[in-house]
Amino acid sequence: MNSKVASVSWQEVCSVNDVVPGTGVAARIHDQQVALFHTDDGFFAIGNHDPFSQANVLARGIVGDLQGTLVVASPVYKQHFCLRTGACLEDTTVTLPTWPVRVRDDRVLIAHSVKEV
Repeated sequence: MNSKVASVSWQEVCSVNDVVPGTGVAARIHDQQVALFHTDDGFFAIGNHDPFSQANVLARGIVGDLQGTLVVASPVYKQHFCLRTGACLEDTTVTLPTWPVRVRDDRVLIAHSVKEV
């Protein structure tokens, strides 16, 4: 009997010092572009693909607080995406993928699912 079970694996992305606080960087996690942000509240990872401009640019967006929500503003059309949930504040039908992030020994790791056979 073949069954596929998803397990979580952690991929090391960079050093904590590689991401300047208040900014983001792009990373590749299993063929997906991820935007990793360093904020006062910690590290957050969302999809790097901006669904409105169809460009992989969100890592270059502006990080800020919009009415109490930690967001990144797209550098193209300026939509705001919540760093905690991936939800677009201007269009509630659009949500970006998010990934759990943790720091271990000054290294930033992003979780991803692995299918096992």
